[in-house]
Amino acid sequence: MTQKQDWWVYEGSGRPHDGIRRLPPAPPWRAFRHGAAEDAPPRRLPPPSAAGDDAVQRHLGRAGQGAAYRAGDREIHLVNLALHLRRPLLLTGKPGTGKSTLAYAVAHELGLGPVLRWAITSRSTLKDGLYEYDAVGRLYDAGLRNAGALATGTGATPEPPDIGKYLWLGPLGTALLPWQRPRVLLIDEIDKSDMDFPNDLLNVFEEGEFVIPELARLGRRPQRVMTADRREVEVSGGAVACTEFPFVVLTSNEEREFPMAFLRRCVRLEIGAADRDRLTGMVAAHLGPPAPGGNGSAEVRAEIIDQFLSRQRELGALANDQLLNALLMADRGLWDNETGRALLGDDLLRPLDRG
Repeated sequence: MTQKQDWWVYEGSGRPHDGIRRLPPAPPWRAFRHGAAEDAPPRRLPPPSAAGDDAVQRHLGRAGQGAAYRAGDREIHLVNLALHLRRPLLLTGKPGTGKSTLAYAVAHELGLGPVLRWAITSRSTLKDGLYEYDAVGRLYDAGLRNAGALATGTGATPEPPDIGKYLWLGPLGTALLPWQRPRVLLIDEIDKSDMDFPNDLLNVFEEGEFVIPELARLGRRPQRVMTADRREVEVSGGAVACTEFPFVVLTSNEEREFPMAFLRRCVRLEIGAADRDRLTGMVAAHLGPPAPGGNGSAEVRAEIIDQFLSRQRELGALANDQLLNALLMADRGLWDNETGRALLGDDLLRPLDRG
């Protein structure tokens, strides 16, 4: 790794620090001052804590082992470019190469709170990421209130249920709230989406805001709604607008091409296969240090990592979690005999592009 550079905010060390405070103001064409006059900046929300977030441990390993994840020089450079320019980071690469892990590593190191993950399918729409409104549920509850009023004979028409209880922000909508620090939004496997989906994101990415019509109809009175990470926030006039553009990570397994209008708004990074040092660090993060002897020893781990790298070079695509599966089962007895070793190689380390 090259020496740390002055313009870096993200260092790739895996150790939490407050480097986000060094992030310079956004360039004029990416600055957002929504929802307030010059002399009255909008109230910014404090970043939520990621303490106890299971997703962090699933991606980065055991508590206290975050430093075992090491980003490469090119990754560090392009993550910092995306942070400085307030542009989405588009990660492409084969499945299982650690693309989504990078989003968790940035959030962990810079203290940006829990990652907001939006898993994309062929049926995903922009509105899914912005918000959802359960109009049927609200109508049903309003009917129960009216029925209760008739049964008691009060005669007064009850107020409809508070709309905020039936409306919650999606991952993208939550990321666009006015946070004190940028939230990390992971838009996972965008190549699975409908053909028009990437272009549908462009206006929101450019403007950093959107309007919820169901709330806008009610005027400027603040409404409390639920966020994607299950916190209540106030939205006034139906407008959700960021003050700090989120750090957006989009992942693609290279199953399709994207329109140029979309690509020009992204910082692009291709994630290749991990080398020995990165795999060793990943293994230590998830499985802990090697045992002094037996199937969990450093020697056995090194031999299985060698086998993984050799099969990856010669036979085809392998995912990093296949290596973790192989090492775990080797430690549990699969490495004790030839039959188990063959099972480990032929099945657990079977290339993804082989039938």
